[in-house]
Order: sequence, then C-alpha cells, then structure tokens
Amino acid sequence: MMQKGALNVQKIREDFPILKRKVSGGKQLVYLDNAATTQKPLAVIDSIHDYYMNYNSNIHRAVHQMAEEATLAFETTREKVAKFVNARSTEEIIFTRNATEALNLVAYSWGRSNVKKDDKVVITEIEHHSNIVPWQILTTEKGAKLEYIGVDDDGYLKMQEYKQHLDSNKVKLVSVTHMSNVLGTIVPVNDIIKMSHERGIPVLIDGAQSVPHMQVDVQKMDCDFMAFSAHKMLGPTGVGILYVKKEILEKMPPFMGGGDMIKEVHKYETRYNDLPYKFEGGTPNIADVIGFSAAIDYLNDIGMDRVREHEIELTKYAIDRITGVKGVTLYGPRNVNDRGGVVSFNIGDIHPHDLATIMNDHGIAIRSGHHCAQVLMERLDVSATSRASFYIYNTKEEIDKFIDALDEARRLFKI
Repeated sequence: MMQKGALNVQKIREDFPILKRKVSGGKQLVYLDNAATTQKPLAVIDSIHDYYMNYNSNIHRAVHQMAEEATLAFETTREKVAKFVNARSTEEIIFTRNATEALNLVAYSWGRSNVKKDDKVVITEIEHHSNIVPWQILTTEKGAKLEYIGVDDDGYLKMQEYKQHLDSNKVKLVSVTHMSNVLGTIVPVNDIIKMSHERGIPVLIDGAQSVPHMQVDVQKMDCDFMAFSAHKMLGPTGVGILYVKKEILEKMPPFMGGGDMIKEVHKYETRYNDLPYKFEGGTPNIADVIGFSAAIDYLNDIGMDRVREHEIELTKYAIDRITGVKGVTLYGPRNVNDRGGVVSFNIGDIHPHDLATIMNDHGIAIRSGHHCAQVLMERLDVSATSRASFYIYNTKEEIDKFIDALDEARRLFKI
C-alpha cells in the first residue's frame, strides 16, 4: 500500500526498541550504520518469536499441522519477495544465506557452465568484495579475464570504458552493483543492461544497497540475475535472495546437493527438484525467512517511494552540513538524486578508526574502514574512509549530533 506525504519518523521510531538504548555511559544511541545492517522493528522480532513459540517445524516434508503452517509462512515470504521486485513468478526467487552466497551461486553454477578460456567478465571499481572475489576465482580457474569499468573523481562510472569492453566481443557476463556502498553512486543499470543485451550478454545486478532504499523492478530493468539481502531492509540476518530469469535458471546445474533439492535419489543418479527448490538444498533459515515477511510488509506499508524521498532529504541535509566542517573530504556524487543515503568522508589526517571511536563516545554508530571495497579504496588513494548511512528511522536532529561530534573531533585533533 503506497501512502502519500512525508514519513512520520517519530512514529516509525517507536517500532524500533533498540533506538531507545543508551550507549557509551548513558548517551542516546544515534545509529548511522545502516549500509552495514538495519535495525529491526517489533513486527519482525515478534514474527520470529511467534514461529519458535507456536509452530516451529521443518518445511516441505511432513504433513502434520505445524509443518504445513511453517511451509505456508515460508512460501508466503517468497511470494512477497517476488512481488516486491516484480519477478514474473516465485520460481525465479531463491533463498540463500546472504547476498554474498547468491552472487557465488551464480559464479559457481552459471559461471562454471558458461565462462570459457579467454572470455571476459566485466565488473566495476566500486564493487563490494562479494562481487569481486567470486569472479577472480572463476576467471583464474577458467583462464578467462576479469575487466573493470573505472570510476571518475566525482564517483560516476566511466561508461566509455564499458563500451570498449563490449567492443572486444569477448564479454560473457557483466556483474555490477546498483548502488555503491561507499560512494552512494546509483549506477545507470538500465543503460548497462540494454547495451549488454544488444550483444546477447547477461547482466547480474548486486542490489544489496538498492532494493532496501528504492523501488526496484526486475522486469522493467530486464536484469538476468539480481542478489540482495534481508538484513539491510529491516529483516533478519541469514537470509539472502537471488532472482534469476526462469529460462536461465532452468539450464543451471544445482549449487549444493542434499535434501529438498531432489525429487528422487538412487544409488548412482538423482532427479532434481522443480524450481526454485533445486537450488535450496538442506533445511533453510525458516524462522528468519518468515521474519523477513514482516519486514516486507513494513516497507510496503510505508511505500518505497517515500523511503527514497526521506533518504534524499536526509542525504542532502547531511552533505550540506558536512561540507561546512573544516578539513572534510567527501567522496561520491554531490547530486543527491544520483546517490543513496550513504556519506563517506575523511577529515584531516584523523584515521577513520580513531574518528569512529570518538563518535562512539558520543553514542553515534558509524562505520570506518575499507567497507569491503579495497579496489575502490586504492582508486581513491586512501586506506579507509568513515561512513554514515541513513534509513527510515533517522532524523535531521541525529545528523546535527553527528556534525557536532565531528566538530569536536576536529578541535581535538587541532584541524
């Protein structure tokens, strides 16, 4: 249900008990590490509690009442996920442990069947390690090449380099993030997909940072694969999602062998299960998948258009304020319409870990380090950055506290 108007953030905050917590000797928690994981509303916590208290059972196997209740709740989540990203059917939605496993599933199953010697896999310099390492492993194993689309000083991809890679006629797969977890850059995936498809090249989208923050329509985008995770969108940890077009999925060999991904097992042969179960071997993370259902309901009640509007407003406010702090270097696009709710920066010669420690003393949780994006850190010529990232429960008042703490750190280090 899409609702109009600005978010009632104070009302939303009431649904998140952790936001009432005091940290660092009595300071009110200001949680600005949402790109790493989001906090969970009571509806999600209660949903998991209800499963374990009232109908804990394995799924897809037994016919007793609790098993049927658990199976129905689990599969209802799959239906909601399919609708949330506008997949054509639930057959295209696979549950994994996280977005990392989803990306690896594509590399191992599709990649090992399709990438050959001297082929190219194209990614970008702004990728998370989860969208780099699997392709390094695959291309090394196959004698293929891993190529990068560069990023300019403003945080935008060098699309001319992408065109040059395509012109080599050796590209077998393109795998790109939809939104950078460091720069916030929203990648022009529609253009990338269109250009790739004109040459018959499939495209994988890492949607870990985009699906939680904006409307994403896999049919409209026409991506072939997409990976994202529940825990970055109010859901529990331990649940990843892989979307794959059915016609591609039907040709992919299974990733893991075991229970539930089979129809029949004989001594020397096995008949695999139907989609999507062929890719879901073993007992899944039932409780947390069911908890994810409540998270999707929560976001749908707000409306993803309003989630995006709130983050644009917060990000613009944060950038306006932080650029006024002496000694700050800001990374990524300055146009807030081209970026998500992520602000990465350095201040003077304060090491990001030292800055994060000072922030923590003020009750403010930010991220410091390379953010699992060391290729990008090398491109920026820094060892690390500090990162503040926002979500539906963050406020301008929290950003003010963050800026005040930054000013204090600056004075402490005499910048």
